[in-house]
Formats: sequence, structure tokens, C-alpha cells
Amino acid sequence: MSTTLEPTGTPVPSSAARGITGASVRPGDRVFLGLSRGAGLLILLTMASIAIFLVVKAIPALQANTANFLTSTAWFPDQSPAVFGIAALVFGTVMTSIVAMVLAVPVGIGIALFIAHYAPRRLATALGFVTDLLAAVPSIIFGMWGLQFLTPHMEGLGEWLNTYLGFIPIFTNTLGLYSKSILIAGVVLAIMILPTISAITREVFVQVPRDHIEAALALGATRWEMVRLSIFPFAKPGMISAAMLGLGRALGETIAVALILSASYDINRHITEPGGNTFAANIALRWNEAGPIGLSALVASGLVLFVITLVVNMGARAVIARRAEFSGAN
Repeated sequence: MSTTLEPTGTPVPSSAARGITGASVRPGDRVFLGLSRGAGLLILLTMASIAIFLVVKAIPALQANTANFLTSTAWFPDQSPAVFGIAALVFGTVMTSIVAMVLAVPVGIGIALFIAHYAPRRLATALGFVTDLLAAVPSIIFGMWGLQFLTPHMEGLGEWLNTYLGFIPIFTNTLGLYSKSILIAGVVLAIMILPTISAITREVFVQVPRDHIEAALALGATRWEMVRLSIFPFAKPGMISAAMLGLGRALGETIAVALILSASYDINRHITEPGGNTFAANIALRWNEAGPIGLSALVASGLVLFVITLVVNMGARAVIARRAEFSGAN
């Protein structure tokens, strides 16, 4: 920052520096500041209006419901009296998302690490392009692929899990049927969220200071020790935020899950057996056939999903803000 000296010798910021600090703001800066504030307020107003809309539309169903909204597994909002709850929907949404995260997070981080620090430049560019291209595939394509191709080919895996890991309750299959299960839906979701996790993690890995990497190697660390001691500690907030953003998409996926799951309202802890339902899939399947209270009940379930997704994304933002490198505090 350039300065000028007064006769007393006290440094005084120049006019350019004063313009940067805000003492003399140029018209273009005022316009940009106003547009930025307006955009931020518009986002907040949009989120608030969505929340208000969901609450208002959900009130009639919540008032008419005779069952416990949080613990009931029944879904008969249009009968008299109305009986419905979200327990089965919560279970299905959480279980499919957990399966997707268990599969997608390690693979996504591994792909990002390979592209950023292991692969030759040409191969890294091509692999990154192919991975990111998965994000452009419509959900309906993933659902059709999962229903027509993945479901028949997952039967062998389901039998193997039941035979060798059946002592674990989630892998037990007492029906002998392995189609339309939470496991298959989770695998499809894992493929769908893989580009999000991989792309964000890759960008974080690239930002690791080169000095940290070279210092670790110069001290005699192996490649894995360098990754564990230099890359992972720096990239940990970014890795967590990438995983949580992927979780946000998994929670709200609609068409792909609706095509694969059998849309039942029972809580089935055996993920290889047919059954299960999610918030988004239930809304997509029931919307056209629902009555007035049924539509309100679906909106109420959407309100719960809205809150869950909002909490997940706020958590990701909070993790990012803990490190000045990612939050822009520097």
C-alpha cells in the first residue's frame, strides 16, 4: 500500500489506498456492493418464503392427523380419520443415504487423490472429465439403469452377503428375494453423488501447498505418508464438506429411487430385502393420486426433508468456515 509523508513524518494512506479501505468508495463499488447485498437478501427471502409455504400447506394435514406424525409408519392421509406418519420414510431416506455415503465417499476421495497427485496430466484431465460427466446424466437414466440392469446383477451380491455376512442383521435375507431393495437404491445413489464428492475433494487436494508435499518427501516420507501427513490434514474440512454436500443430494433424490424401491411403509432393517421408501420418492409416487389432505400430508413430509437438507448443508458450510483457507477470511 503506497503512503505519503506529512511534514511531521506521519505516514498517510494515498488516495488509492483510501478508496480500497472505503473512505472514498467509487460509484462502481457502490453498485457492486448493492447488487451483492441484494443477491444475498434475495436468497434468504427465497428460503424463508419456501419454509413459510411448506408450513402453511402442511398445517391442515397435521391438524387432521390422528396418529403420531413422527413415529407412525402408516400412510393413509385421505381416509377418515387421517392416519399417517413419517417413521418409515425417515428410515428409508437415512438408510439409502448411509449406503450411498459408505460406497461413494471412499471411492470419490480415492479418485480425487489419484487425479490430483498420482495420475499423469493427460490421464488426470480425461479421468476428471469423465467423472464430472456423471453429474450431467439425468436421474431417470440412473433409475432405469438401476431397475433394468443393476437389479438383476445385484442378486448374486445379495446372496453372498446373506450367506457370509448374514449374522449381521442388515444383511440377513429371510425372503429369498433381492430386488427393489435399499441396497440397490443406495448403490445407484452412490454413483449419482460420486461426481460431487470427487470434484470438490479434487479441488481441495490441488490447493494443498506444494511446500508441504515437498517437505514431507524431503524428510523421507513415502507417498502414502506424505498423503496422510500433508494432504489429508489440510484437506480435511473440504473432504467433510464434499461428503455432506453429496449427502444432501442423496437425501433429496426422487426419480431414481422411486423406480427402484418397492414403496412400502414398513421399517425393514434387512437392506437386501425388497421394501423401503424415502421422502422424495413417496412425494413423486403419491402426488397425482392424493386428495386434499393427502397433498397436505405430502407437503408436511417435504417440510421435514427441507429441514433435514438445510441442516446438512448448514453443517457443510460450518465445516468450511472453520478454515480460513476455504472461507475467504484471509
